[in-house]
Amino acid sequence: MPRPTMLAAALAATGLFCAAASAQETIGIAAPLSGPMAILGEQVRRGAEVAADRAGLRLAVADDSCTAEGGRRAAEDFVRQRVRIVVGFLCSESIEAALPVLKQASIAVVTVGVRTNGLTDRKTRTGWPVYRLAPRADAELEAVAHILTRLWQGALFAIVDDGTIHQRELSESLRAAAEQAGLRPVLVETFRPQLENQTALIARLRRAGATRVFVGGDRDDVAIMGRDAAEGTPALVFAGGETLRARGDGPPPADGTIMIALPEGGLAADAAAAFAAKGIAPEGYAPISHAAVEIAAAALTAAGPIALEGRRFSTALGPVTFDARGDLAENPYRAFRFDGKDFQPLELP
Repeated sequence: MPRPTMLAAALAATGLFCAAASAQETIGIAAPLSGPMAILGEQVRRGAEVAADRAGLRLAVADDSCTAEGGRRAAEDFVRQRVRIVVGFLCSESIEAALPVLKQASIAVVTVGVRTNGLTDRKTRTGWPVYRLAPRADAELEAVAHILTRLWQGALFAIVDDGTIHQRELSESLRAAAEQAGLRPVLVETFRPQLENQTALIARLRRAGATRVFVGGDRDDVAIMGRDAAEGTPALVFAGGETLRARGDGPPPADGTIMIALPEGGLAADAAAAFAAKGIAPEGYAPISHAAVEIAAAALTAAGPIALEGRRFSTALGPVTFDARGDLAENPYRAFRFDGKDFQPLELP
């Protein structure tokens, strides 16, 4: 994952059980429950069911099949059932087909999986009543640039990438932000990925005087660089994006490796207990779907068309606020440091 990130304060148990819940309102759930994405759709459905049971709400579940036709069909079903808010949608095709129908019926949508920037960037023009609990596609780029320029003030750093589109974008975002902050990398280079060793690259980095290195690449490449740089001076600290979360076939990352990624876990104790009581693992999209239903439940206390921007919602993943576009008001990506066993949260100066 998609990681959906992103959120850590506990939900007060009574906050969710509102007047809307007692009135047995219905929340729509749109998820791919058939086809190749069905396993992820089931995570959405299960997380929503746990939250709805806790709040005393009904769910109207529709299979959007991650297609335009499925999205329109799901939207029409929600209109017939007179729901006021819908949670879910993992695919751009289905949500973009559903939104014109839902807009006409004044039904708000909280997507838990669609990251495409244009979904909310076009909100002023389209008037779509959409809110994004998933991060934007450019959230990782912005976080890498912001966090590392803050961490590496005064350090000699290099930027290398494997030439793929996303990793090149991460590297360019960091380089541009660094230059705006008056920082200049000592080396910018594209490396050859998936080699058994990166000793030649390490030698170039050391000749350039780098002590910090951002790597736009996968976990194995970053780990191999860390292994090859373990001996010699100057010591090198590596950093990368959320691909470092993936499991690799090679060595582990070097101690001290920095990762910019979405937080994992962090469910409030009462929500975690509710999942356990039902024998449901809070994995994949289940926690963020649970949080989206909590937001929907709180929103249903208001009469008339639902608007979520500017409100602060308490969820089992922590507080959530949406900006005027419908995106998360706070970037959910965070910094982590590898301690030899796992990535642990890193406090910024």
